[in-house]
Amino acid sequence: MYFDHAATSWPKPPEVLAAMQACLERAGGNPGRSGHRAALEAHRTLQEARRKVARLLGGVDPDRVVFTLNGTDALNLAIKGAARPGDHVVYTAADHNSVRRPVHALTLRGVVTSTCVSVDGAGVVDPDEVRRAITRRTRLVALPHASNVTGAIQPVRDVIRAAHEHDALVLLDAAQTAGVLDLDPSDPGADLVAFPGHKALRGPTGVGVLYVGSRAELQPLREGGTGAESDSPLPPEALPARLEAGTPNTVGIAGLSAALDGVRPEAALAHERALLRRLVACLDQTRGIHVLGPADVERRVGVLSLTIEGIDPQDAAAILDESFDIAVRAGLHCAPNLHRALGTYPAGALRASFGVSNTEAEVDALAEALKQIAAQG
Repeated sequence: MYFDHAATSWPKPPEVLAAMQACLERAGGNPGRSGHRAALEAHRTLQEARRKVARLLGGVDPDRVVFTLNGTDALNLAIKGAARPGDHVVYTAADHNSVRRPVHALTLRGVVTSTCVSVDGAGVVDPDEVRRAITRRTRLVALPHASNVTGAIQPVRDVIRAAHEHDALVLLDAAQTAGVLDLDPSDPGADLVAFPGHKALRGPTGVGVLYVGSRAELQPLREGGTGAESDSPLPPEALPARLEAGTPNTVGIAGLSAALDGVRPEAALAHERALLRRLVACLDQTRGIHVLGPADVERRVGVLSLTIEGIDPQDAAAILDESFDIAVRAGLHCAPNLHRALGTYPAGALRASFGVSNTEAEVDALAEALKQIAAQG
Protein backbone atom coordinates (compact mmCIF):
# COMPACT_ATOMS: atom_id res chain seq x y z
CA MET A 1 0.00 0.00 0.00
CA TYR A 2 1.57 3.22 -1.22
CA PHE A 3 1.01 6.45 0.75
CA ASP A 4 3.96 8.54 -0.47
CA HIS A 5 2.37 10.47 -3.33
CA ALA A 6 3.70 13.78 -2.00
CA ALA A 7 7.16 12.48 -2.91
CA THR A 8 6.08 10.97 -6.22
CA SER A 9 2.89 9.34 -7.46
CA TRP A 10 2.87 5.63 -8.09
CA PRO A 11 1.87 3.56 -9.95
CA LYS A 12 1.84 5.61 -13.13
CA PRO A 13 -1.09 5.27 -15.55
CA PRO A 14 -0.47 2.72 -18.33
CA GLU A 15 -1.09 5.50 -20.87
CA VAL A 16 2.06 7.22 -19.62
CA LEU A 17 4.20 4.16 -20.21
CA ALA A 18 2.68 3.64 -23.67
CA ALA A 19 3.28 7.26 -24.67
CA MET A 20 6.92 7.12 -23.59
CA GLN A 21 7.51 3.92 -25.56
CA ALA A 22 5.76 5.37 -28.61
CA CYS A 23 7.94 8.48 -28.37
CA LEU A 24 11.10 6.39 -28.43
CA GLU A 25 9.78 4.48 -31.41
CA ARG A 26 8.42 7.36 -33.50
CA ALA A 27 9.80 10.66 -32.18
CA GLY A 28 13.44 9.85 -31.55
CA GLY A 29 14.90 12.95 -33.15
CA ASN A 30 16.17 16.10 -31.44
CA PRO A 31 13.32 18.65 -31.39
CA GLY A 32 14.03 21.97 -33.08
CA ARG A 33 17.46 20.87 -34.27
CA SER A 34 16.74 19.20 -37.60
CA GLY A 35 14.15 19.14 -40.38
CA HIS A 36 13.71 15.39 -40.77
CA ARG A 37 10.55 13.59 -39.71
CA ALA A 38 11.87 12.17 -36.43
CA ALA A 39 12.93 15.64 -35.25
CA LEU A 40 9.69 17.25 -36.39
CA GLU A 41 7.66 14.60 -34.58
CA ALA A 42 9.68 15.24 -31.42
CA HIS A 43 8.97 18.97 -31.79
CA ARG A 44 5.26 18.29 -32.17
CA THR A 45 5.37 16.16 -29.02
CA LEU A 46 6.80 19.07 -27.02
CA GLN A 47 4.37 21.60 -28.44
CA GLU A 48 1.35 19.40 -27.75
CA ALA A 49 2.47 18.94 -24.14
CA ARG A 50 3.07 22.68 -23.82
CA ARG A 51 -0.48 23.40 -24.98
CA LYS A 52 -1.89 20.93 -22.46
CA VAL A 53 0.02 22.53 -19.60
CA ALA A 54 -1.21 25.94 -20.76
CA ARG A 55 -4.80 24.67 -20.54
CA LEU A 56 -4.14 23.33 -17.04
CA LEU A 57 -3.00 26.84 -16.13
CA GLY A 58 -6.26 28.36 -17.33
CA GLY A 59 -5.41 28.99 -20.96
CA VAL A 60 -2.14 30.93 -20.70
CA ASP A 61 0.16 31.54 -23.64
CA PRO A 62 1.87 28.17 -24.32
CA ASP A 63 5.14 29.95 -25.13
CA ARG A 64 5.28 31.03 -21.46
CA VAL A 65 5.34 27.37 -20.38
CA VAL A 66 8.97 26.36 -19.85
CA PHE A 67 9.96 22.71 -19.42
CA THR A 68 12.63 22.07 -16.78
CA LEU A 69 14.46 19.09 -15.29
CA ASN A 70 12.07 18.84 -12.32
CA GLY A 71 10.26 21.04 -9.80
CA THR A 72 13.50 21.97 -8.05
CA ASP A 73 15.03 23.09 -11.32
CA ALA A 74 11.94 25.21 -12.05
CA LEU A 75 12.20 26.89 -8.65
CA ASN A 76 15.92 27.54 -9.07
CA LEU A 77 15.28 29.07 -12.48
CA ALA A 78 12.55 31.30 -11.05
CA ILE A 79 14.55 32.46 -8.01
CA LYS A 80 18.00 32.85 -9.56
CA GLY A 81 16.60 34.07 -12.86
CA ALA A 82 14.52 36.81 -11.23
CA ALA A 83 16.91 38.03 -8.53
CA ARG A 84 19.36 40.82 -9.30
CA PRO A 85 22.29 42.05 -7.15
CA GLY A 86 20.98 44.12 -4.29
CA ASP A 87 17.47 42.66 -4.40
CA HIS A 88 15.52 41.43 -1.40
CA VAL A 89 13.69 38.10 -1.38
CA VAL A 90 10.90 37.04 0.99
CA TYR A 91 10.19 33.36 1.62
CA THR A 92 8.45 31.44 4.41
CA ALA A 93 9.09 28.86 7.10
CA ALA A 94 6.66 26.61 5.22
CA ASP A 95 8.91 26.48 2.16
CA HIS A 96 10.59 23.33 0.91
CA ASN A 97 14.39 23.24 0.67
CA SER A 98 13.94 23.69 -3.08
CA VAL A 99 13.10 27.32 -2.26
CA ARG A 100 15.00 27.78 1.00
CA ARG A 101 18.37 26.60 -0.33
CA PRO A 102 18.52 28.68 -3.54
CA VAL A 103 17.54 31.78 -1.57
CA HIS A 104 20.11 30.94 1.10
CA ALA A 105 22.81 30.41 -1.53
CA LEU A 106 22.15 33.81 -3.09
CA THR A 107 22.15 35.38 0.37
CA LEU A 108 25.46 33.74 1.34
CA ARG A 109 27.08 35.00 -1.87
CA GLY A 110 25.90 38.51 -1.12
CA VAL A 111 23.73 38.71 -4.24
CA VAL A 112 20.52 39.36 -2.30
CA THR A 113 19.24 39.87 1.20
CA SER A 114 16.36 37.73 2.39
CA THR A 115 13.69 37.42 5.05
CA CYS A 116 12.01 34.21 6.20
CA VAL A 117 8.42 34.80 7.35
CA SER A 118 7.19 32.65 10.23
CA VAL A 119 4.09 30.45 10.29
CA ASP A 120 1.51 29.68 12.96
CA GLY A 121 1.10 26.41 14.86
CA ALA A 122 -0.77 24.88 11.94
CA GLY A 123 1.98 25.83 9.50
CA VAL A 124 0.04 28.65 7.84
CA VAL A 125 1.53 32.00 6.79
CA ASP A 126 0.00 35.30 7.93
CA PRO A 127 -0.28 37.63 4.90
CA ASP A 128 0.25 40.62 7.19
CA GLU A 129 3.62 39.14 8.20
CA VAL A 130 4.53 38.94 4.53
CA ARG A 131 3.44 42.53 4.02
CA ARG A 132 5.62 43.69 6.91
CA ALA A 133 8.62 41.77 5.53
CA ILE A 134 8.47 43.47 2.13
CA THR A 135 10.84 46.39 1.57
CA ARG A 136 11.35 48.79 -1.30
CA ARG A 137 14.07 46.43 -2.59
CA THR A 138 11.92 43.29 -2.52
CA ARG A 139 12.02 41.68 -5.95
CA LEU A 140 10.44 38.32 -5.18
CA VAL A 141 8.04 36.72 -2.70
CA ALA A 142 8.04 32.90 -2.69
CA LEU A 143 5.18 30.88 -1.25
CA PRO A 144 4.17 27.21 -1.25
CA HIS A 145 0.63 26.72 -2.54
CA ALA A 146 0.22 23.93 0.00
CA SER A 147 2.59 22.39 2.54
CA ASN A 148 4.32 19.12 1.72
CA VAL A 149 4.27 18.32 5.47
CA THR A 150 0.75 19.18 6.63
CA GLY A 151 -1.08 19.72 3.36
CA ALA A 152 -2.12 23.16 4.64
CA ILE A 153 -3.26 25.45 1.83
CA GLN A 154 -1.71 28.87 2.17
CA PRO A 155 -3.62 32.19 1.84
CA VAL A 156 -2.25 32.69 -1.64
CA ARG A 157 -4.54 35.48 -2.86
CA ASP A 158 -3.85 37.66 0.18
CA VAL A 159 -0.10 37.16 -0.08
CA ILE A 160 -0.14 37.98 -3.79
CA ARG A 161 -2.17 41.10 -3.11
CA ALA A 162 0.38 42.21 -0.49
CA ALA A 163 3.31 41.57 -2.84
CA HIS A 164 1.75 43.28 -5.82
CA GLU A 165 0.99 46.34 -3.74
CA HIS A 166 4.78 46.78 -3.62
CA ASP A 167 5.38 45.69 -7.23
CA ALA A 168 7.14 42.49 -6.14
CA LEU A 169 6.94 39.28 -8.16
CA VAL A 170 5.25 36.23 -6.64
CA LEU A 171 6.60 32.71 -7.10
CA LEU A 172 4.07 29.98 -6.32
CA ASP A 173 5.52 26.54 -5.51
CA ALA A 174 2.74 24.26 -6.72
CA ALA A 175 4.54 20.95 -6.15
CA GLN A 176 1.73 19.63 -3.94
CA THR A 177 -1.17 21.25 -5.79
CA ALA A 178 -0.64 20.85 -9.55
CA GLY A 179 -3.34 18.37 -10.48
CA VAL A 180 -5.53 18.93 -7.42
CA LEU A 181 -6.01 22.71 -7.06
CA ASP A 182 -6.75 25.44 -9.60
CA LEU A 183 -3.48 26.92 -10.92
CA ASP A 184 -4.90 29.66 -13.14
CA PRO A 185 -2.25 32.43 -12.81
CA SER A 186 -4.90 35.10 -13.45
CA ASP A 187 -6.58 33.97 -10.25
CA PRO A 188 -4.76 34.18 -7.82
CA GLY A 189 -2.32 36.06 -10.05
CA ALA A 190 1.09 34.51 -9.39
CA ASP A 191 3.84 35.78 -11.70
CA LEU A 192 5.77 32.51 -11.62
CA VAL A 193 4.31 29.04 -11.03
CA ALA A 194 6.63 26.05 -10.60
CA PHE A 195 5.79 22.37 -10.28
CA PRO A 196 7.05 18.87 -11.16
CA GLY A 197 5.22 16.53 -13.49
CA HIS A 198 5.60 13.40 -11.39
CA LYS A 199 3.39 14.06 -8.35
CA ALA A 200 -0.39 14.57 -8.61
CA LEU A 201 -0.10 14.99 -12.38
CA ARG A 202 1.12 11.34 -12.43
CA GLY A 203 3.73 11.87 -15.12
CA PRO A 204 7.28 10.47 -15.04
CA THR A 205 10.16 11.88 -13.05
CA GLY A 206 12.66 14.13 -14.79
CA VAL A 207 10.19 16.74 -16.05
CA GLY A 208 9.20 20.03 -14.41
CA VAL A 209 7.32 23.14 -15.45
CA LEU A 210 7.79 26.85 -14.89
CA TYR A 211 5.12 29.29 -15.99
CA VAL A 212 6.64 32.71 -16.62
CA GLY A 213 4.09 35.53 -16.44
CA SER A 214 4.31 38.76 -18.39
CA ARG A 215 5.63 40.74 -15.38
CA ALA A 216 8.61 38.41 -14.92
CA GLU A 217 11.86 38.75 -16.86
CA LEU A 218 14.23 35.89 -16.11
CA GLN A 219 17.89 35.44 -16.87
CA PRO A 220 18.76 31.92 -18.08
CA LEU A 221 20.52 29.59 -15.66
CA ARG A 222 22.38 27.95 -18.51
CA GLU A 223 23.27 28.85 -22.08
CA GLY A 224 23.70 26.50 -24.99
CA GLY A 225 22.08 25.09 -28.07
CA THR A 226 18.41 25.84 -28.67
CA GLY A 227 18.12 25.29 -32.40
CA ALA A 228 17.25 28.98 -32.83
CA GLU A 229 19.47 31.96 -33.66
CA SER A 230 22.54 29.73 -33.75
CA ASP A 231 24.77 32.47 -35.18
CA SER A 232 24.48 34.57 -31.99
CA PRO A 233 26.68 34.11 -28.90
CA LEU A 234 23.62 35.07 -26.80
CA PRO A 235 20.55 32.95 -26.10
CA PRO A 236 17.35 33.83 -27.97
CA GLU A 237 15.19 36.52 -26.40
CA ALA A 238 11.93 34.72 -27.10
CA LEU A 239 10.35 32.25 -24.72
CA PRO A 240 10.44 29.33 -24.21
CA ALA A 241 13.75 28.84 -26.09
CA ARG A 242 15.50 31.48 -23.97
CA LEU A 243 15.15 29.28 -20.88
CA GLU A 244 15.32 25.80 -22.44
CA ALA A 245 18.93 25.42 -23.59
CA GLY A 246 20.01 21.88 -24.38
CA THR A 247 18.23 18.77 -25.55
CA PRO A 248 14.96 18.34 -23.64
CA ASN A 249 13.63 15.18 -22.06
CA THR A 250 11.28 14.51 -24.94
CA VAL A 251 10.41 11.02 -23.70
CA GLY A 252 9.50 12.28 -20.25
CA ILE A 253 7.51 15.17 -21.68
CA ALA A 254 5.59 12.71 -23.87
CA GLY A 255 4.74 10.80 -20.71
CA LEU A 256 3.60 13.97 -18.97
CA SER A 257 1.49 14.88 -21.98
CA ALA A 258 -0.33 11.56 -21.77
CA ALA A 259 -0.77 11.94 -18.00
CA LEU A 260 -2.35 15.38 -18.46
CA ASP A 261 -5.16 13.81 -20.49
CA GLY A 262 -6.36 12.09 -17.34
CA VAL A 263 -5.97 14.96 -14.88
CA ARG A 264 -9.23 15.96 -13.17
CA PRO A 265 -8.28 18.36 -10.35
CA GLU A 266 -11.71 18.66 -8.72
CA ALA A 267 -12.26 14.91 -8.66
CA ALA A 268 -8.73 14.26 -7.40
CA LEU A 269 -9.09 16.79 -4.58
CA ALA A 270 -12.47 15.40 -3.55
CA HIS A 271 -11.06 11.87 -3.47
CA GLU A 272 -7.97 12.85 -1.47
CA ARG A 273 -10.01 14.81 1.05
CA ALA A 274 -12.45 11.94 1.48
CA LEU A 275 -9.55 9.62 2.32
CA LEU A 276 -7.97 12.25 4.56
CA ARG A 277 -11.26 12.77 6.41
CA ARG A 278 -11.59 9.01 6.86
CA LEU A 279 -8.09 8.63 8.27
CA VAL A 280 -8.53 11.55 10.67
CA ALA A 281 -11.82 10.07 11.89
CA CYS A 282 -10.25 6.63 12.38
CA LEU A 283 -7.38 8.09 14.40
CA ASP A 284 -9.50 10.50 16.42
CA GLN A 285 -9.07 9.95 20.14
CA THR A 286 -6.32 7.37 19.56
CA ARG A 287 -4.00 7.72 22.50
CA GLY A 288 -0.47 8.83 21.64
CA ILE A 289 -1.16 9.93 18.04
CA HIS A 290 -0.96 13.66 17.30
CA VAL A 291 -1.98 14.96 13.88
CA LEU A 292 -0.17 18.08 12.63
CA GLY A 293 -1.65 20.98 10.69
CA PRO A 294 -5.13 22.48 10.30
CA ALA A 295 -7.99 20.61 11.94
CA ASP A 296 -10.31 21.50 9.05
CA VAL A 297 -9.79 19.05 6.18
CA GLU A 298 -11.13 21.66 3.74
CA ARG A 299 -7.97 23.69 4.39
CA ARG A 300 -5.73 20.83 3.23
CA VAL A 301 -4.74 18.78 0.24
CA GLY A 302 -4.26 15.04 0.73
CA VAL A 303 -1.22 15.14 3.00
CA LEU A 304 -1.21 14.25 6.69
CA SER A 305 1.72 14.14 9.10
CA LEU A 306 1.60 12.86 12.64
CA THR A 307 3.72 11.91 15.60
CA ILE A 308 3.41 8.88 17.84
CA GLU A 309 4.41 9.28 21.47
CA GLY A 310 7.44 7.21 22.43
CA ILE A 311 8.26 6.11 18.87
CA ASP A 312 10.70 7.75 16.49
CA PRO A 313 9.09 8.51 13.11
CA GLN A 314 11.79 6.60 11.25
CA ASP A 315 11.13 3.52 13.40
CA ALA A 316 7.39 3.82 12.83
CA ALA A 317 7.90 4.07 9.06
CA ALA A 318 10.14 0.99 9.12
CA ILE A 319 7.51 -0.98 11.04
CA LEU A 320 4.81 0.05 8.58
CA ASP A 321 6.99 -1.05 5.67
CA GLU A 322 8.31 -4.31 7.07
CA SER A 323 5.32 -5.54 9.08
CA PHE A 324 2.34 -4.08 7.20
CA ASP A 325 3.65 -3.51 3.64
CA ILE A 326 2.69 0.16 3.88
CA ALA A 327 4.91 2.87 2.35
CA VAL A 328 5.00 6.30 4.01
CA ARG A 329 7.72 8.88 4.57
CA ALA A 330 9.34 9.90 7.86
CA GLY A 331 11.70 12.68 8.87
CA LEU A 332 11.94 16.39 8.08
CA HIS A 333 10.50 16.15 4.55
CA CYS A 334 13.02 18.74 3.27
CA ALA A 335 11.21 21.38 5.36
CA PRO A 336 13.21 21.82 8.59
CA ASN A 337 11.95 25.34 9.30
CA LEU A 338 8.38 24.15 9.25
CA HIS A 339 9.16 21.30 11.63
CA ARG A 340 10.77 23.81 13.97
CA ALA A 341 7.55 25.84 13.89
CA LEU A 342 5.46 22.71 14.51
CA GLY A 343 7.66 21.58 17.40
CA THR A 344 8.70 18.35 15.66
CA TYR A 345 12.35 19.21 14.98
CA PRO A 346 14.78 17.39 14.79
CA ALA A 347 13.03 14.01 14.59
CA GLY A 348 10.36 15.19 12.18
CA ALA A 349 7.12 13.32 11.69
CA LEU A 350 5.44 10.44 9.90
CA ARG A 351 3.72 11.48 6.67
CA ALA A 352 0.99 9.76 4.71
CA SER A 353 0.04 11.34 1.38
CA PHE A 354 -2.80 10.22 -0.86
CA GLY A 355 -3.32 9.83 -4.58
CA VAL A 356 -6.17 8.90 -6.85
CA SER A 357 -5.13 5.24 -6.75
CA ASN A 358 -5.62 4.90 -2.99
CA THR A 359 -8.77 3.28 -1.60
CA GLU A 360 -10.83 3.45 1.58
CA ALA A 361 -9.79 -0.11 2.44
CA GLU A 362 -6.13 0.93 2.29
CA VAL A 363 -6.80 3.91 4.55
CA ASP A 364 -8.53 1.64 7.05
CA ALA A 365 -5.52 -0.69 6.98
CA LEU A 366 -3.16 2.26 7.54
CA ALA A 367 -5.25 3.49 10.48
CA GLU A 368 -5.28 0.06 12.10
CA ALA A 369 -1.52 -0.31 11.66
CA LEU A 370 -0.91 3.12 13.22
CA LYS A 371 -3.08 2.20 16.19
CA GLN A 372 -1.12 -0.99 16.73
CA ILE A 373 2.17 0.92 16.60
CA ALA A 374 0.85 3.59 18.98
CA ALA A 375 -0.15 0.87 21.45
CA GLN A 376 3.52 -0.15 21.64
CA GLY A 377 4.71 3.39 22.43
